[in-house]
Amino acid sequence: MAFTEISRNKAFGGHLVKYQHSSEELQCDMKFNVFLPKESAEGQAVPGIYFLSGLTCTEDNFIQKSGALAEAAKHGVALIAPDTSPRGVSIEGDNDSWDFGTGAGFYLDATEPKWAKHYRMYSYIVEELPSLVHNQLPIDESRISIMGHSMGGHGALTIYMRNPTKYKTVSAFSPIANPINCPWGQKAFSNYLGKDESTWKQYDTIELIKSHMNEKLDVLVDVGTADGFLENQLKVTALQQAVHELGRDSEWNIRFQDGYDHSYFFISTFIADHINHHVKSLKA
Repeated sequence: MAFTEISRNKAFGGHLVKYQHSSEELQCDMKFNVFLPKESAEGQAVPGIYFLSGLTCTEDNFIQKSGALAEAAKHGVALIAPDTSPRGVSIEGDNDSWDFGTGAGFYLDATEPKWAKHYRMYSYIVEELPSLVHNQLPIDESRISIMGHSMGGHGALTIYMRNPTKYKTVSAFSPIANPINCPWGQKAFSNYLGKDESTWKQYDTIELIKSHMNEKLDVLVDVGTADGFLENQLKVTALQQAVHELGRDSEWNIRFQDGYDHSYFFISTFIADHINHHVKSLKA
């Protein structure tokens, strides 16, 4: 299956390209952005970082606001930025609230009949999108990693932990670290996955740490101490405690950044650290 080029802009010696394709997993048309550094035009396949965005975002927010293109260009790394949910589907209630439905796919595969046909963002990110990207673009499938913000931080961490041989490393800004125990996660999971809370654990970072004790992880997490969602929604303190109790502090670099909030000003401040974190593994 091919995708269609929608736009192309030169940036930092490379190109930012927006593509559109018909998704079999999501049963709708989807758009995504790819930054291809100049090295990709020289006949070599480059490493790539997938970025998963947060609630209400599209494929554009990270690309336009984070400052990541300059850092990726510096290291000759591609960036792949998909959308956050299916688009243009007709499901009653999918546009009723900002934290569920459109713009809020939560990077899971829905099982409730109302949502199961279209809301399959986990399989889209892990299987379908990479099959397109790595078959048709000069991005090395053996050297990829994943990162994200907020809902996308949740997605990046859980996808990495469930597929540790697929991704070299992971990082997250302000992740929803324990969605089964926060309002955002409980609302999404109960609707997408149903009332059986045992099925929710496969999409919860803290629960996955407990069940994936054999894999050696490499994780960077940043969260701002002035993030208004820190205590009620993100539960990063609970993540830090779980990591410590399980004796895995050496695998998780969890940093509380003084005075920073949930915004892209925070992300742009520390994006160089995160790109460097990924480059160390991608170019090892």
